[in-house]
Amino acid sequence: MGKPVIATASLAGCFGCHMSLLDIDERILKLVELVEFNKSPIDDIKEFTKPVDIGLIEGGCCNSENVHVLRDFRKNCKVLVSVGECAIMGGLPALRNGIPLKECLEEAYLNSPTIAPEDRLIPNDEDLPIILDKVYPCHEIVKIDAFLPGCPPSADLIWEALTALIEGRPLHLTYDLVKFD
Repeated sequence: MGKPVIATASLAGCFGCHMSLLDIDERILKLVELVEFNKSPIDDIKEFTKPVDIGLIEGGCCNSENVHVLRDFRKNCKVLVSVGECAIMGGLPALRNGIPLKECLEEAYLNSPTIAPEDRLIPNDEDLPIILDKVYPCHEIVKIDAFLPGCPPSADLIWEALTALIEGRPLHLTYDLVKFD
């Protein structure tokens, strides 16, 4: 039997949860012994090449590309984990949820300060992902199996959750692992 396979992705967010994963420091060497990374910025594999045991997804869904990536993760991952506040609740990108999309786009592209006011234009190229009416947490798009809170979750929380999932044991998340400060 081979190593468990892990995939990771970032949707609408700051990539801080991946930075927290890298903050496991020297334990990353142990993690590499325990698992095989597949689609992930960590190994720069862009497409799934095999079924994945554990998928870690950070960020919320603010556009059609985010939804596509998330659905692809759900389809290819046996266990899918929402990592961080953006994945769980939309996070900072969801601050726009109370403002109509048209108003957000006008403020960002037509009314904001610029050095080239003659070039003001709301992007509308057909190759750009379609911006959604709001930022959606991942569990509103696909089934999520576990949630790791935090902004970002601590490296120790990610380590505990990953090793528990890899070893097939229940998560034992103590207060010091999930506190917010």
